[in-house]
Amino acid sequence: MNAPTIYLQNALPAHRGLYYGGEWHDAANAAEEEIFSPSTGTSLGKVAWAGSADVDAAVQQARLGFQAWRKISPLARASCLRQAAALVRQHGDELAAIDAADCGNPFRALKLDVGMAAHGLEYFAGLIAELKGQTLPMEDESLNYTVREPLGVVCRINAYNHPFMFAARGAAAVLAAGNSLIIKSPEQAPLSTLRLAELLGPLFPPGVFNVLSGGRECGEALTTHPGIAKIALIGSVPTGKAIARAAADTLKRVTLELGGKNALIAYPDADIDKVAEGAVAGMNFAWAGQSCGSTSRLFLHSSIHDAVVERIVEAARRIQPGIPTHPDTQMGCLVSQAQFDRVVSYINSGVEQGARLLTGGKRPQNPELAQGYFIEPTVFSEVTPDMQIARQEIFGPVMAIMRWQNEDAMFEAVNELDVGLTASIWTSDLIQAHRAAGRIEAGYIWINRSSKHFPGAPFGGYKQSGIGRDESLDELLDNTQIKNVNVNLEP
Repeated sequence: MNAPTIYLQNALPAHRGLYYGGEWHDAANAAEEEIFSPSTGTSLGKVAWAGSADVDAAVQQARLGFQAWRKISPLARASCLRQAAALVRQHGDELAAIDAADCGNPFRALKLDVGMAAHGLEYFAGLIAELKGQTLPMEDESLNYTVREPLGVVCRINAYNHPFMFAARGAAAVLAAGNSLIIKSPEQAPLSTLRLAELLGPLFPPGVFNVLSGGRECGEALTTHPGIAKIALIGSVPTGKAIARAAADTLKRVTLELGGKNALIAYPDADIDKVAEGAVAGMNFAWAGQSCGSTSRLFLHSSIHDAVVERIVEAARRIQPGIPTHPDTQMGCLVSQAQFDRVVSYINSGVEQGARLLTGGKRPQNPELAQGYFIEPTVFSEVTPDMQIARQEIFGPVMAIMRWQNEDAMFEAVNELDVGLTASIWTSDLIQAHRAAGRIEAGYIWINRSSKHFPGAPFGGYKQSGIGRDESLDELLDNTQIKNVNVNLEP
């Protein structure tokens, strides 16, 4: 029996209810949803499924929790977050094993999420002292100053590709700023968020850390509830638009980290081997391409195109999908039948529209994977900017490669889409690199690198890839509001 299987047996959450007010609750209408592993089809048990009545009850408890939490000193809040980080590290293998079974990403890759989640909690614990106001110059008989105060109840709606990491790291800035938090776990993979509630919930006053599992009714109730001050989403562009519309009636603050169709640009002077390595890493094949930052559009200069493509195909063929809970698995599976069907339809459209399928595009031959939503790493060449696989976020292991010769035409194709999350530039000329970064309409740019995130570096997109920035001081400040105080000093 491999180690992650042992972790999984011991780690699946004992509580499957709704966690709010420091206690576990059944859904008001006794609704439950059965959860299945996307890699094996095995049932992982049932969880309570929240409706609008449950949302209302959770919000009321979160409002009470906020009143207590906002009065706790900044240093005490920081101490709680550091304790949370220690618990994430202590139980990291268990959390990674739960997500491997529940969302289909490989245990080995999910172990990296442990460090990112813990670092995020520690980072924002250290930033609490930066929640500062200002004094403003006035006439002699006045004192004017500002203070930063928390918003109230904040709701985070998380995506399924990094469930426990999004839940733990996403909680950090919200709680550091003095807000209470409701996490809506991803409906496809809710189990690790429930386990986090078991681990982290008791650290905080009742009502401060709350978790709801649910579907569309739960999400709509959260986005429209007048007792919630802010909604933060990690998800797709259509979902982001729906949340922005729903939140408008109560004028909630909204931050959205949405999808992308991210470009990797390679110039003639780029190192061929490093470009190929960066392209494969940037595609996030380990996550079966289910990453909003994946560099799924490659623009390779004609002079190096063929050599880079050859190396990419060789590397992609070496990546073998496997059962996600196995410690040696390189690549997991897609999260659901719906996502599998979506990816297959895009692969078919690429073939029909004339792109050249170089490798992948089908289920693996391994009989152990027959019950799961597995697709081999897929690489297309001879792609043109008008093809579907070049224009729409697939959220699957599908790379679309284009060749370019004219720089202006290439940048026109890079920027013509209505999304702009990340981009990657490869060149030996740093002057050229900086100029290229200035021309790309995206919020997070790598030069001679791909995929890596850096604590403190604001992450977010241009255009329809989102609103706001995460992973930085910007995120902390966006969970506060400014109050101005004017004091008359006249006797």
